[in-house]
Amino acid sequence: MSANGSPAGQQPTATYDSAFLKACRREPVPHTPVWFMRQAGRSLPEYRKVREGIPMLESCMRPELVTEITLQPVRRHNVDAAIFFSDIVVPLKAIGIDLDIKPGVGPVVEQPVRTRADLARLRDLTPEDVSYVTEAVGLLTRELGSTPLIGFAGAPFTLASYLVEGGPSRTYENAKAMMYGDPELWADLLDRLAEITSAFLKVQIEAGASAVQLFDSWAGALAPVDYRRSVLPASAKVFRAVESYGVPRIHFGVGTGELLGPMGEAGADVVGVDWRVPLDEAARRVGPGKALQGNLDPTVLFAGPEAVEAKAREVLDSAASLEGHIFNLGHGVMPSTDPDALTRLVDHVHTQTAR
Repeated sequence: MSANGSPAGQQPTATYDSAFLKACRREPVPHTPVWFMRQAGRSLPEYRKVREGIPMLESCMRPELVTEITLQPVRRHNVDAAIFFSDIVVPLKAIGIDLDIKPGVGPVVEQPVRTRADLARLRDLTPEDVSYVTEAVGLLTRELGSTPLIGFAGAPFTLASYLVEGGPSRTYENAKAMMYGDPELWADLLDRLAEITSAFLKVQIEAGASAVQLFDSWAGALAPVDYRRSVLPASAKVFRAVESYGVPRIHFGVGTGELLGPMGEAGADVVGVDWRVPLDEAARRVGPGKALQGNLDPTVLFAGPEAVEAKAREVLDSAASLEGHIFNLGHGVMPSTDPDALTRLVDHVHTQTAR
């Protein structure tokens, strides 16, 4: 692959000149591109209708359903990119980990990973394990045309947190106990998960994804020194593994204001920023050579249109001097968000930033 995201020696793909990919490459754009984390999901009545009676993990394994759900916000909101509908635990389920996504709780692992012997359960992920992903990405890229599709995966630390804790946690006591108390086991666990994550991203890229995002959702629970020593190497391994494909790589975590520097060092082309740090300050922390993504507080969407526009303007003003900016929320769309507020926001950003 060439660095421009197209196969070496061939013409650029249909998505190459999209506003989203131009912003990722820090090139001039016709308008600031917009997409939203969790744009496909519970805020949309059409999503709730097609998902009715279908468990979350099963819905991620039906290519036609994945295609429909992924396309819904593109049709409704006119966003500049689609993000593949899936879940960060899908590759773990695919390699045989006994887990389920329980409504109102989240991913629950039947047998947590706590010992070296447990690592044997984390076998390699093959494309055959997730053939439904390859099929769904193929269907989507044909439907999307010039609109880029973002593939994604959970970062090693966040996956390890679920595996070691056995489910969601506020304190990560078991994961941190392993990280502090048995650093060799911890390093081996994250390295194993880096291999699995890399394989999952490669499947999506090879099937046609135009960019990928690594979600380190819970990295904000870490001090910078611990992130740099115990987490960054595994995330960097993932980014190196997909570098040769030439597609933009995005890195995002929640509550990671103190980690923006080392997260930028991990190797992504774009660093996602939550709503706690203004984008101009985030750029200073990340350093030059990276585009930024973000960062409107998702709760602002519950205010009236004038308030949303005012806060969006603050984000755009803060991003005015950036080399590349992708407008997004500072976290995912909340389930009770009015979809019309998202549609209006996309139109507002496009209008205000038209070159």
